[in-house]
Amino acid sequence: MTTRLFVPIPSPDVHGEVTNVAMLLVPGFMLDADLWGEVVPALSEYGPATYADLSQDSSITAMAHRALSQAPPEFVLVGFSMGGYVAREIVRQAADRVTALVLIATSARGDSNVELQRKKAIAEQTGSAVFKGLSRTAVLSSLHSDNADRADIVARIQAAGQRLGGDVFRSQSLIDRRDERDDRKSIRCPTLVVAGELDRLRSRTEALELDQGIIGSSFEIIENTGHMVPMEAPQRLAEVMGEWLEQQRAGC
Repeated sequence: MTTRLFVPIPSPDVHGEVTNVAMLLVPGFMLDADLWGEVVPALSEYGPATYADLSQDSSITAMAHRALSQAPPEFVLVGFSMGGYVAREIVRQAADRVTALVLIATSARGDSNVELQRKKAIAEQTGSAVFKGLSRTAVLSSLHSDNADRADIVARIQAAGQRLGGDVFRSQSLIDRRDERDDRKSIRCPTLVVAGELDRLRSRTEALELDQGIIGSSFEIIENTGHMVPMEAPQRLAEVMGEWLEQQRAGC
C-alpha cells in the first residue's frame, strides 16, 4: 500500500509543549487508505500520515504488529471500526509510541452470537464460493438514511471491497474480536471516542462504553452520519479531531 506524506502533526510532549509527530490511520473491515481520502487533506496542518494495511494478516495481533513495523517512532493513532480493535492492540504492544488515540465508530465488545453464526457460515463455505463484492444493501446499512442517495460514497466503499477481494473478505470476516471491556482502563494516552449519530452497526451504547471505560477520554457525536463517519462527514470529523488535538496541545 502506498504511504502518502503530509506535513507534521503537533502533539504534546511530557512538558505540555508541542513536538512534531506523525499520524497512523487504521481502516475498518474491507476498507483501505481511501477511507481517509477526504479527512487527511482537511487536516492540512497535520501529518505525515501513514496508513495501516489490514489486508495481509488474519488476526488483530498480527495486524497491529505489521502496522507498528511500518509506523514512525511516535504517532497519533486513529482507528475506525475494526481498526479500533487494531488500534487498541497497537497501544497494548507499544504504548510508549502512541501520543494520542482517536477511536471512531468502534466497540470494545466481543463477537455477538449473530456474528459468531455468520463466521461459522463463512468458514464452512468451500473454495467454489465466489466473492461478488459488497452489495448495495450491505453498504447502505452502514450509512445514515440521509446519505442513502450518496452514490459517491457507495461507489468508494464497493471499490475498496473489489480492490481487496475475496481472500481478504474471508480472512477479515473470520477475525476473532474478543471482549476488551476489562482492558479499557489500561489505555493511558489522551483518547477521543467518536460516534456516528445513527450508527446501525455500532451502537451509541458501545461508543459510550468505550468512553466511560477509558480514563480521561473525550466523547463526540458526529451528526447526520451512520457508521461510515470518515466518508459521510469528513470535514466535520476533521474539525472535531483538530479541535481536540489543539486542546491536547494547550494541555486542556
